[in-house]
Amino acid sequence: MASMVEFAKMNGLGNKILVVDMRGCKDTVTPEAAIALAADPQTSFDQIMAIHDPKIEGTDAWIDIINCDGTRAQACGNGTRCVVQALSAETGRKTFTFHTLAGILNAVEHEDGMISVDMGKPVFEWDRIPLSEEFHDTSRIELQIGPIDAPILHSPSVASMGNPHAIFWVDRDPMSFELERFGPLLENHPMFPEKANITLAQVTGKDTLRTRTWERGAGLTLACGSAACAAGVSAARTGRTGRKVTIDVASSPSGQPLIIEWRDHNDRVVMTGPAEWEWSGHLDPQTGSWQRDPDTGADAAGALAT
Repeated sequence: MASMVEFAKMNGLGNKILVVDMRGCKDTVTPEAAIALAADPQTSFDQIMAIHDPKIEGTDAWIDIINCDGTRAQACGNGTRCVVQALSAETGRKTFTFHTLAGILNAVEHEDGMISVDMGKPVFEWDRIPLSEEFHDTSRIELQIGPIDAPILHSPSVASMGNPHAIFWVDRDPMSFELERFGPLLENHPMFPEKANITLAQVTGKDTLRTRTWERGAGLTLACGSAACAAGVSAARTGRTGRKVTIDVASSPSGQPLIIEWRDHNDRVVMTGPAEWEWSGHLDPQTGSWQRDPDTGADAAGALAT
């Protein structure tokens, strides 16, 4: 039986995150534990961010990202901000370098509490996203759902931010679409051999978007950071906005936006937004059994269990 480890229940714009401290442990959070935790209303999550000892020199931690269905994810921007806040509260440090399946991520917590994460360079090549069919121009591919002569959604922009994304451009509020109905169909469409995150994006101004996402392996989510990055990049790439956008995540309860900047000088995408601590506890990474620690008040906000 594995030892109980510390965790924090957090969120990034409503994106439900469990930050689990696996440092000093040889174990991993098992798919069975993840599924059990996701099924419990009190620990329900979109992603687990499991902090492990670093695998390579020059990084602060290896982050194992686990979806609520027990599968592994390459990237989670909102979850990364939660990790930064938790580690900053623990150590007093403001800058971190993490190693993930998507590569190296650098992050910083600002004086106002906002957190910026360098999400890396977007990928547009069809076989690296990946897609099952060759497209020379992935800013608009042939894919639609609904009647042929009047599709509900069509011609998405596709890209990878360490994980595959399809951005469908809509001319009305993304909340007015039945994403819960066709999100699963699109996530598992044969076009996406590794499945895909499905985002509806509405251009609301010169440099503003409103988005809603069906997340691969997690379903409808209140927010998805990597999807916001993919939407921002795709909006700039197709001439809908400039390279810095403010994104209103339609389903987020916080009302706070994400700032996405696709930098000219190095092609990297930087996402800036908040993270919020809710409560802390201990869990068994093999079974998912857990216990909540006594509330320690606002002074512990953002911290792992103590």
